[in-house]
Amino acid sequence: MSLYRIMVVDDEEEIRLGIIKKIEWEANGFKVVADAENGRDALEKAEKLKPDIIMTDIKMPFMDGLELGRKIAEILPSTKIIIFSGFDDFKYAKEAIKINVTEYVLKPVNSIELTEVLKRLKEQLDEEFNEKRNIEALYKDYMESLPVIREQFLVGAIEGRVNTEKWKTQIEKLDINLRKQFFSIVTIHADGGFTKDNDHNSDVFDNDSALVSISIKNILDEKLQDYCNFISFHYSDEIIVIANFDEREEVLELIKGINEVCSIYKRIMNFKISGGIGHIFTSISEAKLSYKSSQTALDYRFILGSGKAIFIEDVEPNTTEKLQFDDNEERAMLNAIKICGPLEIRDEINKIFKKAEELLLPFNQYQIYLMEIMTSFLKLVQAYEFNINDIFGEDFNCYNHLESFDSINSMKEWFISKAILVNDFIKRERVNSSRILVERAKEYINNNYSDYEISVEKLCNELHVSPTYFSTIFKKETEMNFVNYLTTIRLEEAVKLLNTTDDKTYIIASKVGYPEANYFSYVFKKKYGVSPLKYRKR
Repeated sequence: MSLYRIMVVDDEEEIRLGIIKKIEWEANGFKVVADAENGRDALEKAEKLKPDIIMTDIKMPFMDGLELGRKIAEILPSTKIIIFSGFDDFKYAKEAIKINVTEYVLKPVNSIELTEVLKRLKEQLDEEFNEKRNIEALYKDYMESLPVIREQFLVGAIEGRVNTEKWKTQIEKLDINLRKQFFSIVTIHADGGFTKDNDHNSDVFDNDSALVSISIKNILDEKLQDYCNFISFHYSDEIIVIANFDEREEVLELIKGINEVCSIYKRIMNFKISGGIGHIFTSISEAKLSYKSSQTALDYRFILGSGKAIFIEDVEPNTTEKLQFDDNEERAMLNAIKICGPLEIRDEINKIFKKAEELLLPFNQYQIYLMEIMTSFLKLVQAYEFNINDIFGEDFNCYNHLESFDSINSMKEWFISKAILVNDFIKRERVNSSRILVERAKEYINNNYSDYEISVEKLCNELHVSPTYFSTIFKKETEMNFVNYLTTIRLEEAVKLLNTTDDKTYIIASKVGYPEANYFSYVFKKKYGVSPLKYRKR
C-alpha cells in the first residue's frame, strides 16, 4: 500500500523542521509532502497536493490553524487535521471539535506521543480506504440500485435517448432479457369505472393513485408472461410494457395477453384498464415512435370502448416506414457541428442521408425529412445569432432551395458544406467569446485589485459565468490562475508605488489590496527575494 501524504504547518521553522526530522515517517506509513509557515501558504499547497493529513499549529500569522482547519474541511473534507498548540485551553479544544479536528496535541510535541497519534490515524485511514475498495460492498450497492437504474434506462429508450449500440451494451449489464428481433411498446392506462354494486376498492384507489399503478403492474407481470417475453415499468402514472418476440405474427399473442390482463383486472379489482399497443419495430431507436403510437391507440378507446387491448395497426395504417429524423440523429448531428471537426460532421450527415437513400419513397416524403433537418439546422444558427445571409447567401428561402436539388446526393453535399461553415463560425465565436471574457476579467481585476475581498466568485458574479468555466478559460488564455494573476497585478502596482511615492509600507499594502502589512511583506519577498523596504533602498 502507498504511503499516506502529510503536511506540517508551523510558523516557527525550528519547531516545524524538528517535527519533520524526529519522526520515522515511512516506518509508520507516511511521507511528508510539504511544509508551510502559515495558514495561507498551507491552504495554497493543500489545494494542489491534497494531503491525507495536515498537522498544524494554532497560533500563526495571516491565517491561524483553526481557520485553516475550517477551510480544509470545506475543500478537502476527507483530509484529517491534527492541531498542536502550546495552549491547554478548553476554548481551543472546543473550536477544534467544531471543525472536526481528528487529534489535539499539546506542545512541546513529544515524538513518542505523536507516533502513537499517527498510528491511530493510519488505522483509521486504512479502514476508510479498505471500505472504499470493498468490491463486495460496491457490488451490493449497485445491485440495490439496479432496479432504479434499469427503469431509468428503459424510460430513456421510449423517450428516444438510447441508440442501438447503447442498448446492446447495457441490457447485459442491467439484466434485461430482451434479445429477440421484434419489439412493440404497450401503454397500460387506468380508465376507472367502478360499478355501484361493488366499490370495495374505490376509497383506497381514490386516496392513492400510485396503488392503482402498482396493482396493475403486479397482475400484468403475473399473467402476461404466459403470452410473450416482456419487461414492464412505471412511467407517468401508466405502466409501460416493452414486448419482445421472434416473429412479427407473435404480436397476436401479445394482444391476447393484454386483453386477458384487462379482463382479469376488471374482475378482481372492479376497475377498467386499457392497453394501447404500438407499432412493431426492430431497432430500439424506433421505440419512441412505437410508444407514441401506443398512446394514439389508447385514444381510440373512446370509439371502440375501454377495458381492452387496442393495436394501432388495426385502426391506423403503419407509418413507421416513413422517414423520421429522430432525436438521437438530431443530437448527434448538432453535437458534431458544435464540437467536432469536418470529418465527424461529414460522417454524421452521411448516416442521416443513408436512411433516405435506402428507402424507395415518394419524393414528398424526402422533402418532409429534409425540412426537419433544415429546421434543426436553422434553429442552431439562430441560437448562436449568426447572420443567415452569411451562411446561406442573400434572399435565402429554405422551401424553394430544397426543391432546386436534382438528387439526394447533391442535397447531402450541400448540407455538409453548410454544416462545416457553421462549425467554423462557432469555433471563431467561441475563441472570440473566451478572449472577450478574459479581457473583461483583466479589466475588472485592474480596476479592483485594491479590494480586500476580491475573489473568483465575486468576479464571476460580475461576468455572469460559473467559477469553474471561468477558471478553465482564464488559465487557458493567460497561462496562470486567477490568484496568481491578481497577485502579479498587485505586486506590480506595489513596485510602482515604492518607486514613485514616499508612502509607508503599510499604506502601500492597503492600496494594493493587502489589509495586513506583514502578509504583504511576506508575499512581496516571496516574489522579489527582498522585503518592500529593502527593495526601495536598492
